[in-house]
Amino acid sequence: MIRNISTLAKRLAALAALAALPVQSIGQDNVEIVSADSAATVDINVANPLDNQPGLYGSEMIAKKMPVAEVHASTIVEIEGGLATAWFGGTKEKARDVVIWMSRNTGSGWSKPEVVADGISPKNRTQQACWNPVLFKQSTGSLILFYKVGPSPTRWWGMMKRSDDDGVTWKKPVRLPDGFVGPVKNKPIELSNRTLLCGSSLEDAGWRVQVEKFIQNRYWNKSKPLNSPLDHQAIQPTLLQYPDGSIQALCRSKSGRLTESWSTNNGGKWTRMRRTSLPNPNAGADGTVLADGRALLVYNHTRNGRSPLNVSVSSNGKEWEGALVLENQPGEYSYPAVIQTSDGNVHITYTHNRTNIKHVVVDPTKLKTVPIAQGQWPQ
Repeated sequence: MIRNISTLAKRLAALAALAALPVQSIGQDNVEIVSADSAATVDINVANPLDNQPGLYGSEMIAKKMPVAEVHASTIVEIEGGLATAWFGGTKEKARDVVIWMSRNTGSGWSKPEVVADGISPKNRTQQACWNPVLFKQSTGSLILFYKVGPSPTRWWGMMKRSDDDGVTWKKPVRLPDGFVGPVKNKPIELSNRTLLCGSSLEDAGWRVQVEKFIQNRYWNKSKPLNSPLDHQAIQPTLLQYPDGSIQALCRSKSGRLTESWSTNNGGKWTRMRRTSLPNPNAGADGTVLADGRALLVYNHTRNGRSPLNVSVSSNGKEWEGALVLENQPGEYSYPAVIQTSDGNVHITYTHNRTNIKHVVVDPTKLKTVPIAQGQWPQ
């Protein structure tokens, strides 16, 4: 596992380091790097100064060309020997032909995207759109795919399916109980008793956040709403569990900032939701707590639009420091997913202009950070 993911990261790093070597142009935005190891070449825009930031190994697109017109809302997970990522895609968001796609990388590049879930009803064969896949590998070795099916977020329902071979084959899908959607966008936390703590939200009667528990792989229960839509219209929490056991829920909101709520008893009770100092343009964010105890957050550090896309870190979830700018050009760079793999590297995927999913590898030990003062990105 460590060898394969480290090899991927080192190849991306080598490509970024070779930016000064002679290149042969193959397109307006991409170049082919000429190196001794031609098998290790990956298309990277080496003219992009963002690639030279400390800690940024490199980046790649999941597919040269996606099999559908529009893709969005990726998720990423570590599997035996590599990585897997999934997203929804079809004609356009909400269209009935939108399904869940998946690609795996076990050391030889990303596999051809394949459909792993759809919204076809087994009863009457009608089809609804799929939404927001979330991949999570339990400590038992079972890989779970959570996703949503329905005509809109106000009317969708939760689904899940399992794989015992890291996504090569899947068991039949199961519909979640009414009122539960599972992790709505971001990966859950597995507690010490193997309960999955899922950051969730509902939109059918105003935007409200709830935390759901999947217990013993059989039972579901949930918290009371963490917010009133009259106070904060918030959804799509990312859950960050710090070394002291406290859990922070950071949420997308319509207030112009990320909102937060805290729990100190494994999600049993939550503090009243409040706004943070970090801006949010009503777009999804995701984070993870690193092995060194720091939280790493990927989000759009702006109140308008879905560019730029940024990475910040924090030792306590309250004071944040800017670390990376992943994108800063006009366009949509959104809905990130982030994990730290067993070799210590951080892997991020996100929507790239709705036409592809981009994968970025980061070495968190090499990040150079600057404090964020009053919500302003450091210059």
